[in-house]
Amino acid sequence: MSTDDVYALMARSQELPYGEAKTVLVEDALRRAEATGDDVLAFHVRVRLTDAYRYGGEPVKAFATFSRSLADHDRDPGRYDETHGLLWQMKAIVSSLTLFPEIPLDKTYTVLDDMERRYKAGGHSLQAVYHYRNVVARHVGDGSADEWYAKWRAAERDELSDCEGCDPTGMARHLVEAGRHEEAFEIAAPVLNATLTCNEQPQSIQTAMLPVYLRTGRAEQAADAHRRAYRVHRARLADLSDVAEHLEFCAITGNEARGLEIVQRHLGWLDRAPSVHAEMEFCAAAALVLGRIAAAGHGEATVRRPAADGRPAADVPLPDLRTELAERATELAGRFDARNETSHQGDKVRAVLEAEPAAEFVPLAAHHRRPAQAPAPPRPVADEDGDLAAEDDLDTLLDIADQRRTRRDMPRTLAAWRRFDVLAETAEPTPLQKARRLDGKGVEHAVADEREAAAECWEETYRLFSELGDETRRHRALGRLGAMHARLGDPRGLDEMIAAAGHFTSNPTGEGDATGSLLRLATAYVELDRPADALATLDRVDPDDDPDSAGELWFLRGQALLMSADADGAVAALRRSADAARASDDPEQAAPPVLLLARTLARLPSGPDDEVITLIDEGLAALSGPSPMRAAAHSERGLALLALERPADAAADLAEAIAGWTAEGLHEQAIHLRVDLAAAYLSAGRHLEAAETAEEALAGLTAPGDGEAERRCRLILAHAQKELGEEDAAASFTSLAQDAAREGRHDAVAHFLNEAADVLTSLDLDGQAAERYAEAAEAYEKAGDPYGVVRTRRRRAMSLLWTGDADAAVTVADAARTALAGLPPDNEPARVWETALVSYDQARILAQVGRLPEAASAASAAVDGFTALDETAPAEEAARLRDDITAAMER
Repeated sequence: MSTDDVYALMARSQELPYGEAKTVLVEDALRRAEATGDDVLAFHVRVRLTDAYRYGGEPVKAFATFSRSLADHDRDPGRYDETHGLLWQMKAIVSSLTLFPEIPLDKTYTVLDDMERRYKAGGHSLQAVYHYRNVVARHVGDGSADEWYAKWRAAERDELSDCEGCDPTGMARHLVEAGRHEEAFEIAAPVLNATLTCNEQPQSIQTAMLPVYLRTGRAEQAADAHRRAYRVHRARLADLSDVAEHLEFCAITGNEARGLEIVQRHLGWLDRAPSVHAEMEFCAAAALVLGRIAAAGHGEATVRRPAADGRPAADVPLPDLRTELAERATELAGRFDARNETSHQGDKVRAVLEAEPAAEFVPLAAHHRRPAQAPAPPRPVADEDGDLAAEDDLDTLLDIADQRRTRRDMPRTLAAWRRFDVLAETAEPTPLQKARRLDGKGVEHAVADEREAAAECWEETYRLFSELGDETRRHRALGRLGAMHARLGDPRGLDEMIAAAGHFTSNPTGEGDATGSLLRLATAYVELDRPADALATLDRVDPDDDPDSAGELWFLRGQALLMSADADGAVAALRRSADAARASDDPEQAAPPVLLLARTLARLPSGPDDEVITLIDEGLAALSGPSPMRAAAHSERGLALLALERPADAAADLAEAIAGWTAEGLHEQAIHLRVDLAAAYLSAGRHLEAAETAEEALAGLTAPGDGEAERRCRLILAHAQKELGEEDAAASFTSLAQDAAREGRHDAVAHFLNEAADVLTSLDLDGQAAERYAEAAEAYEKAGDPYGVVRTRRRRAMSLLWTGDADAAVTVADAARTALAGLPPDNEPARVWETALVSYDQARILAQVGRLPEAASAASAAVDGFTALDETAPAEEAARLRDDITAAMER
């Protein structure tokens, strides 16, 4: 074994986040360090292993490594000199000791006393000591917590105090437990928007503030803190306790579905919980979520429990799992209370299991909220018929109902029928009156979308009018019956409507029956995708028979022309329909033609324009409340604004549309629209919302025809993750590259691998970046892109340099220079630019390996290249590099 192996392993571990993979590397490094016999090297690796255990979710293992490191230091402080690091780790050891009920509480107090002694001996402030005495006091429910908090606040901070994010986090947690929420907000406010670089921040303070926000009326801030913090916690086993807090938040804010997703995602972590206390907290919070879901009527659901320790994966009934988790939390709390000789942990668990909603539904994103209720447009008051309560004539009431039988006047129509029904209890209606009233009952069923019941009424109505010899009413009933049969898929429907239309065109009534029957038939043809028959039927309409139907006639013609691929004719027809609707006394009639016209114009080759937005604005203003049409209008306006490169405006409409579709139970439309919303958020620079929305959409894009939308969504997610600085972005781009490789799209493979490498470079994961750049260079070669080959080889060389492998960097830089020969000769500026970049980076690499004359020559070439292109800033930077190398040569 050599020390070089140890340093190499430690260097590799630095590129990994805290977790099992990093811990395994550091453990291997420790074994190798011990094998070399270099005790000092082993000591320093062991100190780093303590951090790996703590942040990687195995704090119980940190006790042994910390104790050994502290003992080595105490035996020979001069040789094992890492005093500051050990005193810093001591804080976490104190906190961790409370998390395992099998560790006597006296042990914790002993370490606390030793910590205080060491801090005093080193001349340090006792601020951190008071902090952790407060932590222990709060854990056991000791009233001295307030005293320690006061001393903690009053003591001077020093280099051993927790960071500027963690210190206020601990204070906020104390104040929350004391019910002092406004004070907690004041403590945390100064750092909430600060840039915090600690491994535990800002997610820890955001999590601690959840109850503060909820109980001080800051619901939107609570939702934002949940989304931002949980996004970090969800990847860290060590944060299981924090995940439990987010579960409780979801349960008490009406977000049980989100809570169930979190339970499902982390349930397997219980088998390797970082501590007994974290296991207890997760079990209690998960049980609360499951209880809420059962209370909402979903107790028959199951939860997938992953396989572990020889136990196969299985679907567990929700009530059974809820009971199991609640009992486990209670049993663990009992163990803590027995150790602590208080009831505090049990009280906390019971409070979680019995927690009541802290607020009404708190939407976690704009599209999660309920759709907005638009104010109803003013309606004309129809009072010319007088007071229906004073009307005693049955025929008059039926006439009023027939006259008012429109969507706009349905309340008055129903009122007339209700009055008729009251009178009919004492006055026997005539057979004709009974038939007319039965006809009305069919209308009532149709309005309620009770189709079979409506058809039954009209079948009986048709028979009664036939017996009475009333041909006009008989054929009116036949037309309505035919339309309902058509909607029910009954083939008789079309023939019935044709017969009714034929009767009224041959026997006009002067009351618009011919027009009504033809429009009804044309509507059926449109719904059956028979535009030619619809247009032929509309051609039979006499415009003088019912002038008030002009808007509907032109609307149907516009629909049929669209189906016939006659966009120009459709636009003209829809414009006439909109004009006719605007002239009517019912503003809502304008909504369908106006919105369809907007949709049609938006899909012309020229794309949407300002007129499209104006038309949708008009259509939305005409609608009186949530409906599928309103959701469609917001969808259309959002997509139009997105196409017009107004993503911030588009996001508001798309969010409203998703809320509307969801409220209507039309989840497929909502799922696909989430992809567009994610795109809008990404373009608007709202990267967290883009990532969250894209992940929601991906969960639902599982249908066979969703492939293209799914790929687009993954690309949006990858870019959002990149902008958020998340390492997952590299994996997302790599996955997209793998898909492109299966399809033989080498240019896309190269692009995505290059994106992945750039992400890794930005995160200082240079070894991994070098691998991705190498793969990207190969893909660029296959794609026939010589510029891509040069760029990725050059960037790979620099990545290798930053990993410390300068020799490999020299080789790859030479390969980048060789690739310059492949650049096309017809673009001299591009050739000069790429050559100058290669020369500049090659100079940096050669200088690192001591080949200074060659490095100086390469730097001079870079200066010449940048200067030739009038690139002043790069030329000056290259000149400084050349001068530094020359100075080094002269020393």
